[in-house]
Order: sequence, then C-alpha cells, then structure tokens
Amino acid sequence: MTAPAALQSLSETLSRKPVFQSLSTGHQSWVMKAALCSPWLWEWLETREDWQALLEAAAEPVDPDQELAGLAEHWALDDEARVMSDLRQWRNWHIARLIVRDANALGEVKETARTVSDLADSAITRALDYAHRLWASQWGEPGPSEYGETHQRLVVMAMGKHGARELNLSSDIDLIFAFPSTGETENGRSHEEFFTRVGRKLIQLLDTRTPDGIVFRVDMRLRPWGQSGALVSNFTAMHNYYSQQGREWERFAMVKARPLTGAPGARKALEADLSGFVYRRYVDFHALGALRKLKGMIQKEVRRQQLESNIKLGQGGIREVEFIAQAFQLIRGGQDYALQTRGTWPVLDILEQQGYLPGGVVHELADAYSFLRDLEHRIQGLRDEQTQRLPGDETNLARLAWSMGFDDTEALLDRLDAHRQRVHYHFQQVIAEDENDGQRVDEDLAAFWQSPDRIPEALPESVAFEIRAFKEEPAVQRLKGQARDNLDRLMPLLLTELARIKRLEGGFSCLQPILEAVLRRTVYFVLLAENPDALRQLCRLAPESPWIATQLQQKPYLLDELTDPDTLYRLPNRVELMDELHLALVRVPEDDLEQQMEVLRHFRHGRVLRAAACEVTSMLPLMKISDYLVRVGEVVVEQALALAWQQMVAKHGRPSRDDGDWCELDFGVIAYGKMGGLELSYESDLDLVFVHNAALQGETEGPKVIDNVVFMARLGQRLIHLLSTQTPSGILYEVDSRLRPSGKSGQLVTRLGTFEKYQNRDAWTWEHQALVRARYIAGDADLQQDFNAVRRSILQQHRDSATLRDEVVQMRKKMVDHLSSEATSPKTGEAVFNVKHDPGGIVDLEFLVQYLVLANGEHYPEVTRWSDNVRCIKALHEAGILSEADRDTWLDAYITLREQVHHALLAGTSSTVPLNELTPEVNKVREYIQEQWRHWMGVESPASF
Repeated sequence: MTAPAALQSLSETLSRKPVFQSLSTGHQSWVMKAALCSPWLWEWLETREDWQALLEAAAEPVDPDQELAGLAEHWALDDEARVMSDLRQWRNWHIARLIVRDANALGEVKETARTVSDLADSAITRALDYAHRLWASQWGEPGPSEYGETHQRLVVMAMGKHGARELNLSSDIDLIFAFPSTGETENGRSHEEFFTRVGRKLIQLLDTRTPDGIVFRVDMRLRPWGQSGALVSNFTAMHNYYSQQGREWERFAMVKARPLTGAPGARKALEADLSGFVYRRYVDFHALGALRKLKGMIQKEVRRQQLESNIKLGQGGIREVEFIAQAFQLIRGGQDYALQTRGTWPVLDILEQQGYLPGGVVHELADAYSFLRDLEHRIQGLRDEQTQRLPGDETNLARLAWSMGFDDTEALLDRLDAHRQRVHYHFQQVIAEDENDGQRVDEDLAAFWQSPDRIPEALPESVAFEIRAFKEEPAVQRLKGQARDNLDRLMPLLLTELARIKRLEGGFSCLQPILEAVLRRTVYFVLLAENPDALRQLCRLAPESPWIATQLQQKPYLLDELTDPDTLYRLPNRVELMDELHLALVRVPEDDLEQQMEVLRHFRHGRVLRAAACEVTSMLPLMKISDYLVRVGEVVVEQALALAWQQMVAKHGRPSRDDGDWCELDFGVIAYGKMGGLELSYESDLDLVFVHNAALQGETEGPKVIDNVVFMARLGQRLIHLLSTQTPSGILYEVDSRLRPSGKSGQLVTRLGTFEKYQNRDAWTWEHQALVRARYIAGDADLQQDFNAVRRSILQQHRDSATLRDEVVQMRKKMVDHLSSEATSPKTGEAVFNVKHDPGGIVDLEFLVQYLVLANGEHYPEVTRWSDNVRCIKALHEAGILSEADRDTWLDAYITLREQVHHALLAGTSSTVPLNELTPEVNKVREYIQEQWRHWMGVESPASF
C-alpha cells in the first residue's frame, strides 16, 4: 500500500472520529500526516482524547522538565508504581509531540536530537532523586565528599550521543555510574553498596517495560570491565582503571562523555580526570589506526549480518561521519582544545573554522549527517523502535519518503545513495589506509576464465576441467550484473595466486566448495579481490587443511579473519580476548539475544580459526595452541554467563543469600575433562558442572519472584542454551553436564555444600578421578575459592592404594570395552591403534596421572593443586613420586599423542591408525605407556583382561 492509498484509508478512519472533527483544518492536516508517518503515533492517539493539547504543544519548542518536576513533587516513597507510570506517560507524550513536529517540518533535526537528550537528562535526574531518597530512608545518607557535598550523590555519566546531546528519537542511553569516595552511610553501609542499590533502582525505573512501555533502555556496558565490572565505581577506581587498563575504543567512547548529576565540583573533577585519558598531549596518529581497526570490525559485522541497508553502520552511513570527526578530535584534541567539544555537528563546524578540512567537504559531510540523522529519527518513529535499517516493505518506505518530503521512494533512495557515496569518499580520504595497488594477474589464466577454450600451458588439464565445470554450474550461470562482475574480478586473481604458490592442482578443487558457499553473498568475492592478504591466506591454508576449508565453507564469515596476517598469526592473551569480545557485544542491543548469540559464535569460531592457522603453518607449538583454545573457551563461557545472569535478574531480580543480602552472582561454572585439563581441541565438547551459594530456602527480589533453587536451575539452563543452541552461525560448544552429582538424575545446579557432601559420601572413584581434572572457569570469585578448597579436601583424602588401584583398573577396562578401536572400528582384520582410547594411548596416561594424584594426595597435597596433565606430572616429580627421566618421558609421550590427534583433525583424517602406518615415534610411545601401566598398576594393559 503506497502512501496516497494509506492516506485515503487513514482519512476515512479519522473523519469518523469526533476528536478529529473538533480540530482546526491545520491541526487536522498535522494529525493526518503524523499518523500516516508513524503507526506507533496513530496507535497511541487512538487511546486518548487530548489531541488538541498535543498539537498546541507541538506548535513550538517546550521545556518538558518543568512538567516532570511538577509530577516528581508528588512521588511518595511507597508509590513506585506511580513513579514508573508518570515517567512513561510523560515520555510518550513528548515523543508523540516530536513525531508531530518532525512529520510536519515544524522543527529541524538538531532540535529533535537535543530535545530527546533533554528528556533523558530530566528522566534520569528525577528518577535518581527518587532512588536516592528511597535508599537513604533505609540506610541513611552517605558521607560527605571533598567537593563540598554534605552527602555524596551518584554521578551519572551520559555517554555517546546522549553525552553529546544528539540522541535518536527512540534511543538507548549509555550510562556509567560513579561516586566521589569510599565511606559509609549513616547506618553503616558502604558507599559502594548504597550507590549500587541506587543505580539498580534508577535502571529499574527507566528500563522496566510496563503496559505504558519504557522510559529509556539503559545500557551499562561501557562501564569499566563491562558487564563483568562493578555497577558503580569511586573516582579513584575510575582513575586507576582508565590510566592503567583503558583501551583505545574506550577513548572513543569517552569523547562525548558528560557528567549530568552530582555536585558541580564532583562532576568537574571527574571530567577533568577522564580528559587526560581521552586526549594526548602530542599529535596522536596512533588513534587513526585504532579507528581503522574499529571500523574494520564494524564492516565485518555489516557483511555477516547483511546490514548494507543500515544507515548507521553501512558504507557511507552515520558512523563514518562520526569517525571522521572523532579522528581529528583524538589526533589533535590534546593541543587544540576547541576539538574537545562534544557532538558531531559542532566538531564539523570546528573542522571548517580551524582549517582541518575544506569548507566544501565539511558542508557535504554536515548535510549528509543531518539527512541521515533526520531519516534515522523517522525510521525509529515508525514503531518507536531502536533501529537504523531501512524498512523492507514498500508501505513503510513510502511513509518515510512522504515524511521526508519526497514524491516517491525512488527519489528518497536516490538522495540517500548520493549522500552515502559522498560520505564514504571523504571517509576513505581521511581514515582509510592507502588502497592496495592489487596483484599482478596472469593474463593467460584471466583469458581462460573469460573464454575457457584454449588451456594455458601452466594450467593442468584436470584443473581446467574443474574450472569449466564450476563456471557451467547453474548457480554460477544465474549470477547477473554486479554479482557476476564480482566473480569475474576475483577468479583471475585466485587462479594467479594458486599458480604462484604451485597449488593449482588440488588447490582449486579444495577452494571450489568455498566459492560455491558464497555465490549468493558475492560481497565476499569483493572482500577477497580487494584484500590480497586474504586471498593469499585462503590459497595457503584451505588446501593445507581440509578442516579449515570446511570451516570456511560452512561459515563464510570467517573469510574476514584472513584479511590481516598480523592478527591471524598472533594469538591474543586472555585480557585482549575479553576486550575484543566485549567490544563486539557492546554494539549489540542488550535485549537482542539472537544477535548476542551470533556475536559469541562469530567470535569463538574466528578465534579458533586463528589457532588452526598457527598450527597448520607451524607458527606455534601444540601447548600454546591448546592454552589459547582454553582461553577462548573461558572468555566465551564467562561472557555467556554474564548475559544469562543479566537476563535472569532482569526478569526475576537477584536471589537471596543466607545472610539476607542479595547475590551479585554466587554461581560457578566448573569445567571437567579437556576444558578442565587445559587440553581443549578444535571441536571439543565442554563437560560442565554448575554450583551456587544462594540460600536454599530463599527467593528472588522480583519483579517476578521465584525460589532461589529454581532461579539457579534456570540460570544453568539458560547458559547451556546460549552455548549449545544451533543458530545460523552454528553452535558455540556442545555441553555435557552429566558429571554433576548423581549424573542425569541429579539437579542441574548444586549448592556447593551439597556438592561437597556428595563427593564425600556418595561419589565413585571414577568421579574423584574426574575431579582431578576439574577447574573453576567462570563465576563468583569467592565461590571459586570455596570450590577450590572443597576440591583439594576431596583429593587429599586417605585412600587405600590397593583398593584405589583395583577400581581405577576396572574403570579403565570398561572404557576399553566401549571406546577402544576393537569396540568401535569395523572388523577388517587389520591391526589398528586409537590414539586416545586404545591401550598405550592418551587415556592410559591420564589414568596413571589420576591414580598417582589420588594415591598420594594425602601425604603430598601439592600434587592436587593442578588440573592439567602437564603440571600434574611435574608436581608428581617434585614430590619424588616420578623420577626425572620418567617425568620427561611422560611429558614427551603426552605431547606426541596429543599432536597426533590435532594433526589428524586438521588433516581431516581419523585418529585411529593402522599399526603398520604408525611412525616409529608414536609406536615407541605406545609401548612405553603400556610398560608404565604394568609398572604402576601391577597388571597388563586392559586389552588383555
């Protein structure tokens, strides 16, 4: 339905309404256009009769804070429902007023952005006053500060567009909470506790969805350490974090930061302190590289999520204009104080005034930015939704075109495209790196791709046949226009690279499935054609490892990982991994669970691909690869737990503790098996057990109150869901939770005390063996200490060596009976060796280590400290249980067999190998481990039972 057709339908509906008939002709026109442009406004109007008052308010700018101040005067501390209702109705009224003004060209885009920002300021200020009074009535007022406050107040920092007073019509608000100094309230509660409660209440008042909607979605992920950090920080902690831990992307976030509550002196002091972190005293060209990197990450997301229609993140969109302004601010803002201005529009003016950019360029950027932001307001005004994507249906596109003053959607899209092209051109000039001159193309191979009649001398006939067959595939033949041009541009480059590295034979057949996988997303052909490094890495790695080739075929978004060899072959440490994941997630709306899950998967699979690239090319040894894969898993689980906790608390509030306070987490994730033992491989499952320390008889604080036990069980289920659910990008990890107390019949999440009792009274020896490899990987730090103490006490118990030996041997026999090559491989008559499960394999060595730890833990407690085989073996030597020669040989044997498993996986082959094909090294290891089994266990290896 086009805008004129919708207008006719709306006109007929409105004409029957008495409230519409009572309006003047001019006001009727306003209502009709605004209601057509915003279905949300029309739905809101249908519930009200005060149209005349709304239209009179829309006629000119007003001060919404005065109205809210009057409402706030009547907020009683025991009437929170009224506070939330007043805030939401006040907010909806003024958003409706702004939509009427925008649709009828009564205001301009900067005014709308400023007014929405003022709405957010007012809502925060009034709601914070209520939250402070509420907690002060229970705990007393906080102590004084050095900034002249008799009682400290929470300092709320507005970030991003809110800080710059340039908010969107339907925007999240990014906040950081701080308070001046540590101390206690009048009733003896710490300032951190007090302001944490105040901050939580403030978020609840603004962010909770009721029948009236919300006031503002509140995003706290820009605070120090993100979701895993404290909700509030004192000024000293803030200074220490940003001076010691602050990241480059956090500098960009702080450019627009604005303290909007608290004493004037406190605000000024915090702002001055953070300014030193944001702006350097020297010309900081390093910031340009960091901006390029950040933009590159966003471009990856645009390709992966197909966000080309996103006017904020897509090419030539809002973000590119903002990046241009930030580039000059961060590079020269330390010397030119004028650039320390908040807001993109003001900074663009300064760039012209100070001569940083020609006036014509600035005017084009400012015009484009105003157009894009205006369009953004109107997109969000359709449904009062936080989105920057052009609607996919003609009706809503027509609404936008009419709202923006265009005759049809084609005219709107043409103007939008022109602005985006100009923005992207200027962005390339300011920020993008110099364009690569490209690769030299083999003219004969290029000619063959265009007309595959005559085979070049350098091209094997079998490969020529493969290329012809690929080109004649129906899916390839159906490519038209730009998509076909993209493929034709790439293929000569790809064939030239394969010829250069002498991998034409076998190489093209390996790459063909990857090309076929992206035929419908030819943006990846552009990626490879414009990034010679990516093409080189693709041609190098995929033929070398069938596993890597399969990953790229199944997850084409991983091609982005090949664009930068510096990051591809450098594995970051744990802190860097946390930063990268946090930065990726912070760009996703907090309530968009589906996209959060996608980001987690992209992150994990991309980082694992890097490890495989390092191993295939022998850049790093096995142990460093394995440690890195474990770090990736830990960071992913930790972040998934933070998301699950946040979602559960938003719905049910926090569980209670035995001391009557509320849990801040009190949930722990215990990894067993390969993850616990620091030997994660590329496709390893996660064996996880969950514990908690919430009160068994307690319940949550609300809004939907449930028992603590139910809360913790659902938290565990949600975490498993985040990790193991299949999405378009695959799964994160298969999760196995059967090692929990009582196995599948036991509770999914166990209180730590119950876990300890089970391990002491009911656990089998094999469960204590498993506990040797158990490791706390995510959750509450205090709970981690408690779990580690429980684990040590169990492993250091007195055990009868003979009984222990018999039980370990019997358990090993059961595993051989079910998992060895004899039990699982086809009966071909050929002797084979399963590197993991057969006698003389990895499990034999693991069982020996576990037996020696359990047998000696009572007298040598230091052997129970570690969960991984390498450090356990070293600890057994240091305790005098293993000789130096045995220690070295055990370690060599363990690493040799694990390398065999890794190499088999990357090569796409089996880890079950015919005996006559074993290398002498592996065969020697197999025989040695069997000999060690006989020595320590007093029996032959289990296969001979």
